[in-house]
Amino acid sequence: MSAPALSPAARLRGLKPDWISDPKVWRTEVLGGLVVALALIPEAISFSIIAGVDPEVGLFAAFTMAVTISIVGGRRAMISAATGAVALVIAPLNREHGLGHLVAAVILAGVFQVVLGALGVARLMRFVPRSVMVGFVNALAVLIFMAQVPEITDVPWPVYPLVGAGLVLMVFFPRVTRVVPAPLVSIVVLTVITVAAGIAVPTVGDKGELPHTLPVPGLPDVPFTLDTLTTVAPYALAMALVGLMESLMTAKLVDDITDTPSNKTRESIGQGIANIVTGLFGGMGGCAMIGQTMINVKVSGARTRLSTFLAGSFLMVLCIVFGPVVSDIPMAALVAVMVMVSFTTFDWHSVAPGTLRRMPAGEILVMVVTVAVVVATSNLAVGVVVGSVTAMVIFARRVAHLADVTSVTDPDGGQVVYSVTGELFFASSNDLVTRFDYADDPDHVVIDLSATHVWDASSVAALDAIETKYAQRGKRVEIVGLNEHSTVLRERLGGTLTGDH
Repeated sequence: MSAPALSPAARLRGLKPDWISDPKVWRTEVLGGLVVALALIPEAISFSIIAGVDPEVGLFAAFTMAVTISIVGGRRAMISAATGAVALVIAPLNREHGLGHLVAAVILAGVFQVVLGALGVARLMRFVPRSVMVGFVNALAVLIFMAQVPEITDVPWPVYPLVGAGLVLMVFFPRVTRVVPAPLVSIVVLTVITVAAGIAVPTVGDKGELPHTLPVPGLPDVPFTLDTLTTVAPYALAMALVGLMESLMTAKLVDDITDTPSNKTRESIGQGIANIVTGLFGGMGGCAMIGQTMINVKVSGARTRLSTFLAGSFLMVLCIVFGPVVSDIPMAALVAVMVMVSFTTFDWHSVAPGTLRRMPAGEILVMVVTVAVVVATSNLAVGVVVGSVTAMVIFARRVAHLADVTSVTDPDGGQVVYSVTGELFFASSNDLVTRFDYADDPDHVVIDLSATHVWDASSVAALDAIETKYAQRGKRVEIVGLNEHSTVLRERLGGTLTGDH
């Protein structure tokens, strides 16, 4: 008996996410988006200053990136907006050629990201080891904290008790209730105190003027020539790679925190679409924001696209409608929020004495290198690349020593059988040629490779060299036990890798 057909209304209900009818989830998402929006404003302005553009350029980017990625992105609840890494990449272009070229680079970077995403660049995340991921998280926490240091240096003394009060509120308020996010309570309370008491401390308004209107779409003001393309392309490619690296690493981090999967390919393409949209609205571009994502996911408990969409929407509402009120928010309140984010983001278990005693030295080195490079360069993408390369080198050295050769000679002395165990690749096969007794072995030599795997041309060349050395002494070599992949590789490359054939 076939199942009854669903009515159009029932089918529509089936397409709606479960959270749409859950008031508790709505409250969490709305309040999470509001906290993120408040935290985005000073950072977007700061990144605009780094890039050398007006504050509204960074704020427009935060708005369009968040709203667009909430629809086309592959990781729910992740926040994308203008970022420091992107600002550092494109600042020289703006300085030398102006805002038009910067916007053109943002659009082209988006195109590059769409292409890279379609080509499967997200699959490269498989090669990022856990030790690099831990280093990435810890370096992120250090960078978030370091970014707050200028806000508490050479400032009026009331800033310090305000920051302390904000931290105390965020630690103890959740014990009273979790209905309202503690960071939002901290921001509101500290703002009311400073305004009511007339306390003179740095505020959001001191960072720059907030926009009064919505951004208007348009094409960048540049000549559409080959010369313009060659000028912006290198910056666009660098921005695309840095943005994808940070976004994919952040998506992986959120996956681990929420125990839910994300579509990395969709996220890569979505980042490109978001940057294209942002460029068309005159924004400075961006990528996933790790600090704000941690506020949204870890502190506020948001889990859906709604919080991301509202973060961008609230940002513009706060700037345009409530600009004077937002301008009065003390920076101390936002510093307290980001310090708490830094503390909760750091993986304290990874540096516990018990963990360090059990951890292999190579893993610890990779984690330390990742953190050190990120902190030194203030670039998470560079740290991840250097950390991953370090991990690969350590892995190659470790595996290279696993290849072993043992020999057994027949009692009658007619032949010798060499057994090779371990993986044969460029690092381990270099020593293979030296492990045979070419002068004293009998005329028949058997090399058993049933306990190994031939991975690359270097290993095939090593086997050719062994055969050649025995042949020069009039001895015959028989190689046995090759698996299917190794056999195919040797048949294709054997005898073709030197000029002697």
